Amino acid sequence: MKNRALRKFLDKYHKGYYLEKYILKDGKPHPLAIICPGGGYHWVCSFSEGMPYANKLNKMGISAVVVHYRCGKKKEYPVPHDDLARAIKEMEEHQKEWNLEIKDYSLWGSSAGGHLAASFATKEMGYKKYGVPKPAAVILSYPVITMYEKTHEGSRKYLLGEQPEEKLLKQASMEYGITADYPPTFVWHGLGDRDVDPENSKLLAESLKKQGVKHQYLTFEGVDHGVGIGEGLACEGWFEKAVQFWRECAKLQ
Repeated sequence: MKNRALRKFLDKYHKGYYLEKYILKDGKPHPLAIICPGGGYHWVCSFSEGMPYANKLNKMGISAVVVHYRCGKKKEYPVPHDDLARAIKEMEEHQKEWNLEIKDYSLWGSSAGGHLAASFATKEMGYKKYGVPKPAAVILSYPVITMYEKTHEGSRKYLLGEQPEEKLLKQASMEYGITADYPPTFVWHGLGDRDVDPENSKLLAESLKKQGVKHQYLTFEGVDHGVGIGEGLACEGWFEKAVQFWRECAKLQ
């Protein structure tokens, strides 16, 4: 009964498009973080990888928005990307009203949301395709990167379907999508991750290094999947390091 009630709640509140807005309204300009929680492209895990991030960013003088992108049906692509683009365009429309420094925005993603953020930072699948600004930095926590052997099967199934064509598989595998003009990227992974193989982040880091893209890659022994900010764990402090990386890349004050 509890499982059915939880599923009903998730179906209603976590599978449609909407935005959780955490906009600082003190009349001063603030940087903007756009956050894509994970959930295996099956639902959106805002309570651990959305809201806590946004609240912490607010305390650091940063406005934030958590994107609830449509998901939960097999073969969703490009629906989540459509929704992320819609969110960025909404932020652009209100940038003066909400005092947002949109040109220096960072794009955050965890798990499957990390795949969404990482792929949206490519020209072919993301910002250029949709005509929105390029992120100043991409922040990825234990992301799904590849759609091949080391993938998270559920994420691949819900994004690409049961038997995706090879062309789409490769396009959606970010180890093949990194170019020299890819945004600066901060990525971290727990080596105890039992859901998304840490090899995903390693593949990304290797591609970033090969293409000469500014990046920071961190791993943490014994840290499992879905830990969010990770207070009290070996990864504690990754959040502050990520914000500092973004500030340095975007030359934020």
